[in-house]
Amino acid sequence: QVQVVESGGGLVQAGGSLRLSCAASGRTYSIYTMGWFRQAPGKEREFVAAINWSRGTTYYGDSVKGRFTISRDYAKMYLQMNSLKPEDTAVYYCAVGLLGSSRIFTEGYYDYWGQGTQLTVSS
Repeated sequence: QVQVVESGGGLVQAGGSLRLSCAASGRTYSIYTMGWFRQAPGKEREFVAAINWSRGTTYYGDSVKGRFTISRDYAKMYLQMNSLKPEDTAVYYCAVGLLGSSRIFTEGYYDYWGQGTQLTVSS
């Protein structure tokens, strides 16, 4: 099993920046992809970004391209968020996938999830 814990959420003004972290523990050697999703009130969970754990290849959702940057080191993943907008307000979730797949943009691909961290962007 792999456990993941998010941190770094909070309240920020529009146009500001924030960095989220996701710490992985357990069988981290089995991680293939790690990703970020978000869910705003009344909306479905949305793909934000993902990173191939060994190659470092990154993927982004259209709504965050050019503003968010995903990165990772040994056992942590980060989401640097710049030029934040009120519509970025959501609970952000970290997720782990164990197999190679083209489905990394979908919730169903991921095997383990964190509890989420709240980001609120004020206008």
